[in-house]
Amino acid sequence: METKQINLEDIKVVYFIGIGGIGMSAIARFMNKRGIQVAGYDKTITTLTKTLESEGMQIHYKEDIEALPADIDLVVYTPAVPKTHVELEYFQQGTRPVMKRAEVLGLLSRSLNCIGIAGTHGKTTTSTLLTYLLKAGGLDVSAFLGGISKDFQSNYVAG
Repeated sequence: METKQINLEDIKVVYFIGIGGIGMSAIARFMNKRGIQVAGYDKTITTLTKTLESEGMQIHYKEDIEALPADIDLVVYTPAVPKTHVELEYFQQGTRPVMKRAEVLGLLSRSLNCIGIAGTHGKTTTSTLLTYLLKAGGLDVSAFLGGISKDFQSNYVAG
């Protein structure tokens, strides 16, 4: 299915398949902080998924089409989810836009000023240090981190 052009401003309800992953949860937090209704599925209840729920996100832990919210504008999934996942198959056969996590990061980087950290080792440490230094320098930055930072108590820092 060809994905139509999506504008960040047009997203009111987003659904994540695999919301408990470190990268997925950071994007979910970003969307939630922007006032977008966030819901999702994950296979396991974890400290992170409980935290997301406490932040107002609706999460369920069983593959269940009946548990999906209405009026979803965008579905985000991680390639870690099997292609045979009931909800992923449902959305891929439907008309709603379905994007991989990496594609959503591309969407965000086109919509906002962005610094990207790439490499084999040290991305989380480098991203966290850079975020800390920019914040300490008085800049109002947001950051997606590859782990839960002790300084920020999160994998997403809202600017």
